[in-house]
Amino acid sequence: MIWLIGCKGMLGSEVARQLDQNKYNWVGTDKEVDITDREALSAFEKSVETSSYLDTTRTDKHIKWIINCSAYTNVDKAEEETELADKLNNEGALNIARTARSIGAKLIHISTDYVFNGKGSQPYTEDMEKDPLGVYGKTKAAGEEAIQKEMTQFYILRTAWLYGFDGKNFVYTMTKLMNNHEQIKVVNDQAGTPTCAVELASTILKIIEKSDNATEAFGKHSAPSYGIYHFTNGGQTNWFEFAQEIYKLGKKYGRITQDCAVNPCTTAEYGANVERPAYSVLSKDKICKELKIKLPTWQSCLEKFIKSERFDPK
Repeated sequence: MIWLIGCKGMLGSEVARQLDQNKYNWVGTDKEVDITDREALSAFEKSVETSSYLDTTRTDKHIKWIINCSAYTNVDKAEEETELADKLNNEGALNIARTARSIGAKLIHISTDYVFNGKGSQPYTEDMEKDPLGVYGKTKAAGEEAIQKEMTQFYILRTAWLYGFDGKNFVYTMTKLMNNHEQIKVVNDQAGTPTCAVELASTILKIIEKSDNATEAFGKHSAPSYGIYHFTNGGQTNWFEFAQEIYKLGKKYGRITQDCAVNPCTTAEYGANVERPAYSVLSKDKICKELKIKLPTWQSCLEKFIKSERFDPK
């Protein structure tokens, strides 16, 4: 049994869809089970295992995996709602880790490139020192540390520039702006890699599959090693180039129906309220080697996303 926390968010919705497609036995919770309340998490877990939740005909009701897709993600507002951001990203992560450890479940937790200061010039590896700039990054870094101190059977996946079919994201925002303005400005001095939620969700399931299928016969290292991993799509770009590609593909597939000039600007010219990492490219060598996967480029993933029937900026 898999317990998906944050099942209605952008990533959680995609994970839920793929769990269904692959016929996994799972349950999902969102805001109705408060992750900042340890007792609420414990009560839900007990309700699943005692068959008082959902389908009582299920034979496997023991929760073996917890996937945590819940988080406080509003970078700007986190500077004002410091306590709430910390409760969700730090205290919530600790409560989930304690729950997982108490029932012997493995944990997959989603983190972020914002744990780094972005002052580097080479892709960040998993073992590089964390130095977050703002409240959002600091609370996510604290959540990582809480998990590491609390348990050993965990996978922390740091990702960046995430977009998906469900919920607000940069691709949908740009599409709407380009359909309603003759010109827009996008910053060109922040480097990173766009990540489609479809690919990240698939990687989450691949970790579970490889771990569950590992046997003693293949040795103790047949399952993915516990720890921190980085995952994004392949390559790197900046927000301006990302927007240009959105415009090109949007016009190609009829998602953008008018002409719009996409112009570059600096972060200073744009006037951002919160300092963001100028360079947040993550090295994916570790996860590619461990899972034996090859990453698709961010451009190919974006094209699949924009031409998909599920594409809906609303």
